[in-house]
Amino acid sequence: MSIITPQQLKPAYDVVVIGSGAAGGQMAYALTLAGASVLMLEAGRNYEPAIETPMFQIPAQAPLRAASTPDKPRGFYNATVDGGWKIAGEPYSNASNQTNETFAWWRSRMLGGRTNHWERNSFRFGPYDFKPHRRDGLGVDWPIEYEDLAPYYDRVERLIGVFGESEGLENSPDSPPGILLPPPKPRVGELLAQRRAKTLGIPIVPIHRAVLTRRLDHRAIPPLLHPGNPDAQRILSEAMVSRAACFWATPCERGCSIKANYQSGTVHLPPAMATGKLDLLPHARAREVPTGPDGKARGVVFIDTLRGSEHHVRARVVVLAASSFESVRLLLNSKSALFPDGLGNSAGLVGRHIMNTVGHGVTGQIPALENVPAHNEDGAGGGHVYAPWWLYPEQRAGKLAFPRGYHIEFSTGRQMPSAGTADDLHWRMEHGYGQKYKAEIRRFYGSQVTFVGRGEMIPNDKTFCQIDPDLKDRWGVPALKFHWHWSDHEIQQAKHMHRTFAALIEAMGGVVKKPKDDPITLPSITHEVGGARMGVNPNASVTNSWGQVWEVRNLFVADGAVFCSSPDKNPTLTIMALAWRNADFILNQMKQGSL
Repeated sequence: MSIITPQQLKPAYDVVVIGSGAAGGQMAYALTLAGASVLMLEAGRNYEPAIETPMFQIPAQAPLRAASTPDKPRGFYNATVDGGWKIAGEPYSNASNQTNETFAWWRSRMLGGRTNHWERNSFRFGPYDFKPHRRDGLGVDWPIEYEDLAPYYDRVERLIGVFGESEGLENSPDSPPGILLPPPKPRVGELLAQRRAKTLGIPIVPIHRAVLTRRLDHRAIPPLLHPGNPDAQRILSEAMVSRAACFWATPCERGCSIKANYQSGTVHLPPAMATGKLDLLPHARAREVPTGPDGKARGVVFIDTLRGSEHHVRARVVVLAASSFESVRLLLNSKSALFPDGLGNSAGLVGRHIMNTVGHGVTGQIPALENVPAHNEDGAGGGHVYAPWWLYPEQRAGKLAFPRGYHIEFSTGRQMPSAGTADDLHWRMEHGYGQKYKAEIRRFYGSQVTFVGRGEMIPNDKTFCQIDPDLKDRWGVPALKFHWHWSDHEIQQAKHMHRTFAALIEAMGGVVKKPKDDPITLPSITHEVGGARMGVNPNASVTNSWGQVWEVRNLFVADGAVFCSSPDKNPTLTIMALAWRNADFILNQMKQGSL
């Protein structure tokens, strides 16, 4: 792999990409396979899933039985390196400490970023999601339609491998025949939930997840993705051969040494490296994007975090793919006489319209699932089914107290026990020690179900981020301050989630752990988007529909910062589709000499 040090930098590159996750990986892949020279800057260390993934270890073999700790907030085996809600030496602040007015920022400092430990839920945004204002007068519409992105959804799904089925549901677009891989069978608890949910009118269908349930067709797919480019076809074919189908051995959030699930470091970057066109520089924290007197970006100034030294690399094009709010931070910190308020910020919109996913969960215990005989419930690292939003007609008719929807994910079954398993069951147990305690653990184990909602947040004027005037990170770079506000739209949505999940548990014959839905506290989810939204008017947006910053024509934003809305679908698939679309635009503009 072309992993370099600052001393090995070339004098200049066609493109420098900041970030190596879903956006950065997709951008580097598309650019290099088309022949562009690319430098990728990664703030964290190199990470190799093939040798670092704990594929077969059980929690009992880990420190504290794999329980969460401050430096491993999602458990010992989770594939998060040097990251989490807090990172030493990399602070941020909140303007308030009141409930529902703070934002917790999840960050990763590793090659591949969050693609190493995400849920891999891969849902297409639907036609409604791109035109939300047209539907209910709230928020703003995207400058693109679903049809503009549909071909790129096709490409991404073929490349990374997504299982699922086309259900023909409202605003949940189907994939063309032959693209989706077969979904795994539902587990016992999922089948019970699916059956009982029908009595409530809730459709539970196979989930779409970026995990290989069978090998990709390494002969048919490369010509479809790279027509007329035999070198790219060969490289991709070889990369696809190296990926195995999942054999249900390991929770996906640990990563995957056999490349069965999607991670940027195992799917996007190996073929990009194989072109010989990609240089990858880890431990390189971007500080700012300098501009020349002509207003163009001249490259990137970055800090070598191992040595503390500062460097400047030149490129024809700069692409921000550092994660939404890190990209916002870069724009705001890139000040000059020409851009005194930061890049793209002449209208004061950088850092505005930021969003996250609305989240809420309810747990229950299902007597029908007690004392189920031991059986194999391994699978694709998470739920095999989910419920897409189903109440569009009711929303149109004004029958709901909130304007946007949510989807339902849930966990059931005899999952691998850990240190927290017994604690999770205590609320239903009468005995705290001895033989009776062990008998109750055996009785209740596998009989719990947890439903969680993932819903749409509507951007509001009280939610934004800015540069903190006093706070800096360990390298002296100004940090972000968040102003956060969940509006009544989101609070009412979460209350509806709670009532729905309680009704689902009761429909399954179960007991709800927390029957009351008031007050509702909304946790931070790792789905940050917005802050540099796209549009058709420079006075009302930061970029155009290609992620090109209006004021700096050779500067692009490729991650979720350009999102105009935050639909209930997980953002990663759309981030990749947009990045591929933007890469095609960049390549065409470079060929025409416009960049």
